[in-house]
Parts: sequence; structure tokens; C-alpha cells
Amino acid sequence: MRIFGGRPRVLDPLMLGVAAMLALSGCKPVDMDTITGSIGSPSQPASSSPEGLRQFSEKLRQRYEQHPDDKATAMAYAKSLRARDLNEQAAAVLQNLAIKNSRDREVLAAYGKTLADAGQLQRAQSVLEQADSPDNPNWSVVSARGSISDQLGDHAAAQAYYDTALKISPGEPSVLSNLGLSYALSRDLPRAENVLREAAASPKADMRERQNLALVLALEGKFAEAEQVSARDLPPQQARENIAAIRQMISQSNPWRDIQTPNARKPRRINLDTTAG
Repeated sequence: MRIFGGRPRVLDPLMLGVAAMLALSGCKPVDMDTITGSIGSPSQPASSSPEGLRQFSEKLRQRYEQHPDDKATAMAYAKSLRARDLNEQAAAVLQNLAIKNSRDREVLAAYGKTLADAGQLQRAQSVLEQADSPDNPNWSVVSARGSISDQLGDHAAAQAYYDTALKISPGEPSVLSNLGLSYALSRDLPRAENVLREAAASPKADMRERQNLALVLALEGKFAEAEQVSARDLPPQQARENIAAIRQMISQSNPWRDIQTPNARKPRRINLDTTAG
């Protein structure tokens, strides 16, 4: 499960903290307007509800089956599947497209990120390496490579990727958010808080950056402030439930408590099953 797929949505309180820690993507959430715009179609999903997205995705599937070699159609169909958290199906569509467009960096980047969403981290890293270019790097690809390194437990490598991405796109809040979570995973919570505050203060920041800041504040024991930050995007009751759930997870989970121990011998990888990457 990603923290947000499609436009920002509220997760079950018991999953918020877990999903936030694993929401280390290198790009913004899937936007349905981007999907429709990419194929030049005036059609829009009937609604953002699961059924509306399913019906819209079905229309794209039919178009894709008629034109399987059309890049724009395949990319749009894959994005619609990702918006529904059908990441393995999206990866299969993009794999076929990548076979036919093996040097297309846009296709390879989308394929690599979708593999990461599907939990195929080693394959994703390999594909994203092909999508990256030292001569003309793409910040979102570099950041995605960092997110995979974080999920594989190599936080030093991840932070180097994020630093590179920020040189390409200074102040990009999604990269700052990734970097802040990486510091948290490395048990450097004060530094994580500073970076996430910078991310949340960006005019381009969305709910994801603010909720990740709330998570780190909760890890530091600043529960009242964490609730205030969370309530910027959520109803007060939902914000209280989210922070209470994070507090409960911290108290019941050794890996989460380890994050709060800066002098522990060695960072441990947090191995949390969230159903999808």
C-alpha cells in the first residue's frame, strides 16, 4: 500500500504510520487528469470513487487492447491501474511496452517505479538504472532509486541519491520528504524533523509531506504538535485517531522503538508488510 494513490486519500488509522514510512516514491501521486491528458481524450472518470476509477480503467483497457503498441495509451492504462493499486497488472503492461521501447527513458522510468510499487525492488532498481542518465538526469528517477535503497536498508546510498535529486530540483518537497524519512530510518530524528519541516513548508507540498512530518513528530514524542500538523488536512477526530494509532504502534513494535534509539549499534531494516509497495 502506498500512502496515497491517485489524489490524496485518508488511510485507515492503523495503517497510516506504516504506509508513511514506506511511501518513499520518487514522484507525486498519480493524477487522473494526467492520465486523460496524456492520451488527448476529453473523457474523465465518472468519479474518484473505486467504482468510477474501475469503469474509467476499463475504458482504457479496451483502448489498450485495440492499440497495444501505442505508447500514450499503454502509459495511460498503466497509470489508471496504479491509481487503483493494481501495481502488478500495471507492471505487466509497462513491461510489454518497455520490450518494444527499450531505450525510451520515460517508459523505463514508469516501469521501474511501478515495479517498486509492486514490491519488486531489485528489478525496479535495475530498470531505473537504465532510465537514469548521468548526462541528463531526471530528479524523480534519481529520487525513486533512493527510495528503493531505503526500502532495501541502505540509507546512506539512499541519502546520496536524494542529495543528487535536490541538486537537480532544489527544494522539491517530495524529495525532501523522502530524505527526511530516510534520516528517520537512520535514527536521526532531529535532522528528519528539520528536513520534513522544510518539505511541508514548500508551496508545492501536499498532504503527504505534512503527514510524514506528523509521523516524525510523533516518533519524537511531540504528539500534540503531530496532531496539529495532521489536522491541517484531516478532520480533527481523524487526526487524533491517526496519531493515537502511531503512538500505539510505537509502543508495541520493537523496530519502531529502535528508531527512537539514536545510539543503537546499527540501523535495522523495518520489514513491514503493507500488501503493496
